[in-house]
Amino acid sequence: MLAVCGVILLLVALNVADHYVHGSSLWLGPLAAVVLLVLARAIGLSWSELGLGRDRLGTGLRWAAVLIALVALVYLVGVLIPLTRDAFRDDRYHTGAAAAFFTAFVRIPIGTVLLEEVAFRSVLWGLLSRVLKPRWVLISTSLLFGCWHVLPSLNLAASNDAIRNALGGSSGAAQVVSVLGAVIFTSLGGVVFGELRRRSGSLLPSIGLHWATNALGVLFGLLAWRLSA
Repeated sequence: MLAVCGVILLLVALNVADHYVHGSSLWLGPLAAVVLLVLARAIGLSWSELGLGRDRLGTGLRWAAVLIALVALVYLVGVLIPLTRDAFRDDRYHTGAAAAFFTAFVRIPIGTVLLEEVAFRSVLWGLLSRVLKPRWVLISTSLLFGCWHVLPSLNLAASNDAIRNALGGSSGAAQVVSVLGAVIFTSLGGVVFGELRRRSGSLLPSIGLHWATNALGVLFGLLAWRLSA
């Protein structure tokens, strides 16, 4: 459990640094992911325990491709229906096409998905699997994943049209509710990602779904703003 505590402390430091040092995730994220994998291997975790075994590569890629396609289909329908379009109109992504594509294909996969998946569904998952039953591995990594999103969601009520309208503004109370909602929502997302990791034996399906829900949200958000113009 000492190794688990060390990983959690490292993630807390990285989360704070990413929140207060603009652009740090693009270099801190990949560096931290490599460090975590090196430490995990040094401790004795196998590539299979980390969800990176070659024997599950093909299965993982197939699962990931199907999940990405499903998310794209759901988002497309959501953007095309006026009633649900506001959910995609996030002020943070009200940008030009170049910025949106950079965010979707560079910032999110390198600065967000890589570290989070390696940390929560690979290294922590592997370490906890040695001392906890599968159900508790899933619950604990999901809760930690939810808590990881406290700082990134602090301005959620002010930046997202649908959330701001639902909460009646962006006051302090609305921000608290939006943060709690984000933690609960991402914890549930962690359960989904974790189940994919457990059932497939590979990290790739959760990486694919994680990237799709975030990056395609940016791209379809751009489309939503264009359709609303």
